[in-house]
Amino acid sequence: MNEWRRKLDYASRVAASGLCFGTFGLACILLSMTVFPLIRLTSPDHATTRRRVRQCAYYAYRFFVGMARRLGMISYEVHGGERLAAQGQLVVANHPSLIDVLLIGARLPQVDCIVKDALQRNPFLRLPLRWADYIPNSTPRHLIDNCVATLRAGNSLLVFPEGTRSVPGQPLQMKRGAAYIALAAGADLLPVTIVCRPSSLTKADVWYRVPRCRPHWCLTVGEPIRLADLVVPGEPAAHSARRVTAHLETYFGARIGLSAMRPAAAAPSRGARALANPVVAL
Repeated sequence: MNEWRRKLDYASRVAASGLCFGTFGLACILLSMTVFPLIRLTSPDHATTRRRVRQCAYYAYRFFVGMARRLGMISYEVHGGERLAAQGQLVVANHPSLIDVLLIGARLPQVDCIVKDALQRNPFLRLPLRWADYIPNSTPRHLIDNCVATLRAGNSLLVFPEGTRSVPGQPLQMKRGAAYIALAAGADLLPVTIVCRPSSLTKADVWYRVPRCRPHWCLTVGEPIRLADLVVPGEPAAHSARRVTAHLETYFGARIGLSAMRPAAAAPSRGARALANPVVAL
């Protein structure tokens, strides 16, 4: 009987994953064809359109996360979520799974994200991403300026310093993009540690390859990391960025139980190269 129950639970979670991701994809298309154009027609300017679209995206994130939990696809808990309430924060997080941005975005009504070029060609995501006017990383020369501008406009900015989903069990390898953004904006960093057990929706997984038991996400919003505590006045930005990035690797590595040290032979990339693909949004 227990074996049948396990098989039934597994099959139900596969079905729930299909339903949730299918609903999400359909919602992306329908919102882009109906609600978002209506928002633009009824908004006095581009800034208002963007703000309203992002508010709508926030509710869509909350709907998806709630649906996934009610259907038994996932479970999750959030600690220190009240620290996300203030706007204009630079939020940095490790990136173990596909739905990290949804779990965090469901707590941030007005959040900006940096999206990689491949997502802007995704048939389901490209239109919502354009409507939300998220920051593309296809123009690295203007990336820092755009990130600083959105923070100074009072928007929170979500950054995954790893640049892609992490590999389970492997040390974190973070790029320096988040550090350069913090230095340019003079912004402290608000860390969000994400732990998923058992590992699920990693870069190597497909949506229907669910773990044997329901995965559980634990999000912990820590105290802000003060930039002034990490930067030596007058030193080159590259040195400061390297120190901030090393601190982030150590911070997140310690909290997910992994060594965050880079191999000694790995030469640090230059600033422009570090910005070529600093973060992903989804």
